[in-house]
Amino acid sequence: MRPAFHFSVPDNWKNDPQRPIFLDGEYHYYYLYNADYLAGGRGTAWRRATTRDHVAFVDRGVAIEKFTDGNGDCWSGSLVVDVDDTAGYGRGAVIALVTQARTDQVPEGAQAQYLWFSTDGGASFGPGGTDPVLADPDIAEFRDPKVIWDAVRGRWFMALAEGDRLGFYVSPDLAAWQRVGEFARDDLGLLECPDLFEMTASDGSSHWVLGVSANAKHRGLPATYAYWTGAFDGAGFVPDAAEPRWLDWGFDFYGAVTYPHHTPTGDEDATVRHAIGWANFWDYPHNTPTLLTDGYNGDDMIVRDLRLVPDAGGYCLASAPTSALRDYTTREHRLGDQEVDGHVDLPLHLAAYDLECVIEWSVDALTPTSEVGVDVCRAEGGTRFVGVGLDVGAAQVFLDRTMTINPTRGRTRAPLDTSRGRVSFRMLVDRTSVEVFVDDGRSVQSHRVFPLPSDDGIRLYARGGSATFRDLMIRELLVPESSVPAHESEEAR
Repeated sequence: MRPAFHFSVPDNWKNDPQRPIFLDGEYHYYYLYNADYLAGGRGTAWRRATTRDHVAFVDRGVAIEKFTDGNGDCWSGSLVVDVDDTAGYGRGAVIALVTQARTDQVPEGAQAQYLWFSTDGGASFGPGGTDPVLADPDIAEFRDPKVIWDAVRGRWFMALAEGDRLGFYVSPDLAAWQRVGEFARDDLGLLECPDLFEMTASDGSSHWVLGVSANAKHRGLPATYAYWTGAFDGAGFVPDAAEPRWLDWGFDFYGAVTYPHHTPTGDEDATVRHAIGWANFWDYPHNTPTLLTDGYNGDDMIVRDLRLVPDAGGYCLASAPTSALRDYTTREHRLGDQEVDGHVDLPLHLAAYDLECVIEWSVDALTPTSEVGVDVCRAEGGTRFVGVGLDVGAAQVFLDRTMTINPTRGRTRAPLDTSRGRVSFRMLVDRTSVEVFVDDGRSVQSHRVFPLPSDDGIRLYARGGSATFRDLMIRELLVPESSVPAHESEEAR
């Protein structure tokens, strides 16, 4: 059941992604990894993989071992390339700020931020001393440092998750930190994995974006990546609007991080950014049949290309599966315009693919279409399937995994402008996930699902009135050796 084109851990366990860095023409992606998971062991290390196109990854092994410096295992944090040697480990050293929690301290398990450094291009790290660079035992939740270089003020800036708020800190050297502000929200649950960056929008204007993994299920909202556009002055962030937007309205896009896009010359392109999120959630982290079928637990959703675009509410992040994904097409099925009144079962049976079209529906007052969509991962006879549809009357797009094998049953919904009677529609289906991108990526939902190997049918449907799936294209996808450890890849070749 290992995914055909999504990133997955080679063995055992993965959870939170760490923001990738760009070095020597490659993106270095780190994530939390537990090599003892299948044996019942606890704790996470930082494992590294590299990629040039955000699709095919080469495993590089563990970069920061767990339980090696006397300060506990390694949780989330962030990496920076210290170009000017502000920290004293040499020009170009890779510095990681990592949350660790010592169980022998009072209070037990107090969280603090520790510095690790690498002088071999991020392949391995050593501890920068035994003491934390930032500790506050009076705050129970004190983790996930996200560090950026504030070029305007010539200093480092950190956003830190502190329960119902983000603490803001500055430093000249990544070691001595001073608190300068905060961003508080008491209606989004526990805040984790903050994010802060500047982007150039499609209209040429520049905006700061503050993101955070949040849980707003109690408000009928997602538990994924919430974000605000706004103003950043080096010490505080003022949002353009009180309510956040959501990068994903589904069940499984948690702990997500974004990172800059680099041109072939290595320069950052401020008009594009990438995002990667953990394909799981803490309500059911261990519920996966891949433990038995493949000996691992841990996938990511597809890397996305993000662009900042204006809309009626200000600016939003529009997502698309990263562009290089199409380079891994093994076969194309050009199905043209599909007119549907009732349902049409496509003559294809596929496990891993990219489905793309424009959906149009009837807005005639006498025969208005009430719902139009696609059932994927469909068993013969229809007893199991994943439903993706547009609820025209409710002005919503939904992703429903109720009728298939999944961690928990349920349907997620996102608002949708149905006034035009047409919308762009794209869906990625893999062996353990379904992701749907609607309205040029302004609305996305991601679900973790576990269809049986025989659940590979595709049905188009329209209810109430008719619908047309224009220029329907399905691309079969496969990334060879995308999740195989580097030493095994060499042996295979």
